[in-house]
Amino acid sequence: MLRQMRLSAGAAVAAVAAALLTAAPAQAAPADKPEVLSRWTQTSATSYQSWNAARQNQAAWAAYGFDWSTDYCTTSPDNPYGYPFAQSCARHDFGYRNYKAAGQFAANKDRLDSAFYADLKRVCAAYSGERRTECDSLARVYYEAVRILGLRQADAGKAA
Repeated sequence: MLRQMRLSAGAAVAAVAAALLTAAPAQAAPADKPEVLSRWTQTSATSYQSWNAARQNQAAWAAYGFDWSTDYCTTSPDNPYGYPFAQSCARHDFGYRNYKAAGQFAANKDRLDSAFYADLKRVCAAYSGERRTECDSLARVYYEAVRILGLRQADAGKAA
């Protein structure tokens, strides 16, 4: 009798496990994910604003499986000399992380870096005189750094 109960319990566990495994496949990301990613990683202010609005409401975009993680400006200051570059860095991280995950990094890297530079220049546009000149110079340094360092990442991805 005990043996029959064990077999019955084992069969029940196996049946439940089989039902769970075959119940429903994991949901695939919506078909327009590449287009949404592209829209949010262009050089325009509208692209930045759309990305930022989505970032503020990530739950609405959960089905897309975007990687929203960021370390902001990595090892560089997020707000050098008081210039708020952190959000520009966050969008740049978004583009890098999501295009890498899609296997499309090398093909989009130059645009991502250009969008980053455009975002930084929009930050600098809020200043005038020497502060504007200083901010623009820092923006150029940040852009050149990602352009060069990110190129190494793109080349490493090609070799892999």
